[in-house]
Amino acid sequence: MNEARHQGMARGAAIALVALLFLGNALNYVDRQVLALLKPTLEGEFGWSDADYAHLGSSFQIAAAGTLLFVGWFVDRLGVRVAYAIAVTVWSAAGMAHALAQTVQQFVAARVILAAGESVSTPAGLKAAAMYLPVKQRSIAIGLINTAPNIGAILTPLLIPPFALAFGWKAAFWVTGALGFVWLAGWWWGTRGLKPLGDIPERARVPWGTLLSDRKTWTVIGAKFCIDAVWWFVLFWMPDFFNRQFGLSQGELGWPIAIIFTLAALGAITSGGLYPILLSRGMTVNGARKTSMLFYALVVLAMPLSLQTGDPWIAAVLIGLGLFAHQGFSTNVFGMTADIIPATRVASVIALGAVAGNLSGTAIIEFAGYSLGSGMGYVPLFAICGSAYLVALAFIQLMIPRLKLAAE
Repeated sequence: MNEARHQGMARGAAIALVALLFLGNALNYVDRQVLALLKPTLEGEFGWSDADYAHLGSSFQIAAAGTLLFVGWFVDRLGVRVAYAIAVTVWSAAGMAHALAQTVQQFVAARVILAAGESVSTPAGLKAAAMYLPVKQRSIAIGLINTAPNIGAILTPLLIPPFALAFGWKAAFWVTGALGFVWLAGWWWGTRGLKPLGDIPERARVPWGTLLSDRKTWTVIGAKFCIDAVWWFVLFWMPDFFNRQFGLSQGELGWPIAIIFTLAALGAITSGGLYPILLSRGMTVNGARKTSMLFYALVVLAMPLSLQTGDPWIAAVLIGLGLFAHQGFSTNVFGMTADIIPATRVASVIALGAVAGNLSGTAIIEFAGYSLGSGMGYVPLFAICGSAYLVALAFIQLMIPRLKLAAE
């Protein structure tokens, strides 16, 4: 009886952990997306230029990139439970602080602190899944962690614009920030008593000289630099695009943005399927991985066509196809990393890739402000989006003509 009770408690703790990891990562994207959805209102109230708005976005990206260099040490030093709790406290307070900001500089300060806190979420979540969950449950948890940002990005545009219209933009920041403290109470209660499985080490020494001298490391970094710019561009600028291109008001922006991220969520859910199918049909690791990437890179070419339509719903579908393909290509980059990089280095290489992705996100956000302010509009930005994945694949092919498993 005691054994059965113990197993039941362990199962319940695992379910609670997976649910909390999912909700934490979803809230991460709720808080970071609110500013973009409220841009028309805030722009009118504070007189922001496109360059001002771009600076808000780039400050977030730079802060996240800088913080990611230290996130691994932070999580290892304090442990997942405490580190994640501190991170959510910081980013929730920073989200609420937006309601107190009156100048661009004050909004920038709030965004920087928000980015620092939010950069902990995915590394801490993946480490928690690896430390506390058996392999089968771990796979489910990681899938949910990867899907959660899309769920947050779907719900936020549906709920925040009408909420802000009803109660004011400040209330939107207060409420979304407060949700993090509700989650925090659940996290602290729901994760009590969790113990790492087996002899999983909390730290792994990384030979940085070897890592940085390996062209496979730079292959991942370069690929992430190319493709992550598209994700950050869509996340930060699409509400403005639909407002500027189709004249949609703040209250009307929600559904097109939700369509985009619904397709992105479908991409996240289905993205792992093509590669194993190709392997099962006799393709090599190199052929299956690069064919999968080529397929998604070609799908992204639909994205720039959104500039040619006068229908916001068609535009949303075309952009959504781009994010669907982004998730597919990105999943293959992660899979490629796991294939070609020794296991003890994978986390470090992924972190370096994330830094590169945040830096390219900074660049495209700033370039968008310049392009819109100078009259070039969205044309060069969508041209970058359409070509980014083919460029990334060409870079991978140049760096590693034949992908081989790390064990080979």
